[in-house]
Amino acid sequence: MARLLSVNVGLPKDVAWQGHTVHTGIWKQPVDGPRMVRRLNIDGDGQGDLNGHGGEQRAVFVYQIESYRHWKEHLDRHDLEYGEFGENFTVEGLADDEVCIGDRYRIGEAEFEVTQPRVTCYRVGMRLREPRMPALLVAHHRPGFYLRVIVEGEVRAGDEIVRTRVGPHALSVADIDALLYLPDRDVERLRAAVDIPALSPGWQQSFRELLDADGRGTAGGVPPVGVEPGWPGFRRLRVAELVSETSTVTSVYLAADDGGALPPALAGQYITLRAAGAGDPAPVRSYSLSSSPGAQTYRISVKREPHGVVSTFLNTRLRPGIVLDVAAPRGEFVLTDGAGPVLLVSAGVGVTPVLAMLYQLAAAGSTRDVWWIHAARDASQHAFAGEAHRLLQSLPSAHECIFYTAADAEPPAGSPVIRGRPTRAALAGLDLPAAATVYICGPAAFMTDIRDALVALGTEPDRVHTELFGALPAINPGLTDLDRPAPHQPPGPPGTGPQITFARSGLIVRWSGRDRSLLELADACDVPTRWSCRTGVCHTCVTPILAGAVSYAPEPLEPPGQGEVLVCCSQPDSDVVLDL
Repeated sequence: MARLLSVNVGLPKDVAWQGHTVHTGIWKQPVDGPRMVRRLNIDGDGQGDLNGHGGEQRAVFVYQIESYRHWKEHLDRHDLEYGEFGENFTVEGLADDEVCIGDRYRIGEAEFEVTQPRVTCYRVGMRLREPRMPALLVAHHRPGFYLRVIVEGEVRAGDEIVRTRVGPHALSVADIDALLYLPDRDVERLRAAVDIPALSPGWQQSFRELLDADGRGTAGGVPPVGVEPGWPGFRRLRVAELVSETSTVTSVYLAADDGGALPPALAGQYITLRAAGAGDPAPVRSYSLSSSPGAQTYRISVKREPHGVVSTFLNTRLRPGIVLDVAAPRGEFVLTDGAGPVLLVSAGVGVTPVLAMLYQLAAAGSTRDVWWIHAARDASQHAFAGEAHRLLQSLPSAHECIFYTAADAEPPAGSPVIRGRPTRAALAGLDLPAAATVYICGPAAFMTDIRDALVALGTEPDRVHTELFGALPAINPGLTDLDRPAPHQPPGPPGTGPQITFARSGLIVRWSGRDRSLLELADACDVPTRWSCRTGVCHTCVTPILAGAVSYAPEPLEPPGQGEVLVCCSQPDSDVVLDL
């Protein structure tokens, strides 16, 4: 018969870890006597990171004494005490391969429902001083599980645990954990999982995405939309033509150096080029394609920035016939199919990806309600004005609205130009369709302001898509010291190993071997990163690899997709270019 052996609680605290400060509640200690269990917590307990732990779906975490015995033997650890795995309830019985999602249990005065397995997280490894622990928990099918509180009440060590209801579909905690984190998933089990009402919303969403990927034929390793295969690594493309669009923007037309055809890109994608003539080592930058998706050449349109090494090179020193190394088109900021209204919103040279989307709509003779909203300083800095206008005229239901932001800008007579900025008030006056799918590209502050304005005016947030070429927002759960300097060379003497290029950050570093992984090198350089488990389980750190090869230690439980790498457990085998 199952029994509650210990009730463990602990409040969050700041802990030093690898040069950072982590705010965590994983340190739990046993308590004597009864404790009140409430809807969100046990009295005296707390969580440091509510994005991954705590809340109604994860109010109480359970781990089994049988797993303690397993780890004592496997890790040769004899110092493990109740609460060491961050659990609130240490129990006898309730094995992960027997307890099912949706099962309900009565303990003392309270009743609980099983909602999900443990979230893989580096903090359990930090607590146990064993970095491999997140991967081991999954690989050994011993994750533990969370409970939702159905009936509040007091519990105490020694209480009997009685099952009061069996969950539907008989999918155990270990089954659900393997479905998310391990390869060779059973599609029927995925369908059953999303049909369990008690399964927490986050896990249900993850399983729906896996089912959607299977429906697109991508679950077997074929890249999904947004990362279509073009060619591996870098390919030689020749500058076929240069066109001055404004005094600061030049369009570069690129053709295959061998005369072959270029694979078609998706509207909104970008290419990454290595500019050998702009510096040593050659800097790497990414630029949206501004050409029609079916064009014979790729066109990028580059604004010359005052201190931009690559943009100055492309605008002033590039000549037809010069060859550049270019990675294949990629990116998830792409125009998707649909019949509803679409808003294409841009500022300055941010017009390039949405211009490609406009080309696609025009080529298809789309009958969608298309809104073209663009901000430029004035007519002299309004790139592609005539080109966009002609495309819009070819569409049966198009609306064009241009904002000139300079105080002395004179809108041309009869043009759809408004003096000022596309503020919330200005956008409200356009009577935009709230059900539109929105694509925004421009400076980061512009994209944020437009997104916030449209959401305030009634657009659903998940309908708003933005393009971001700079570093992606970091995902570093639990870290409190997130105000970091710009990416820089790592401390210590320069390395002599493979060259690591962080393309989004514009940083090139030599591998020294001092770091255990590419992620640790990125951390040392203050390159923004995304991670959770740091052991190759959760795939939060998955990153496009544009060139080079890596090896893994430890091996990930599930390999990443084609053209991707898990930076948390990989080391370079050659020069590497990462989309970080």
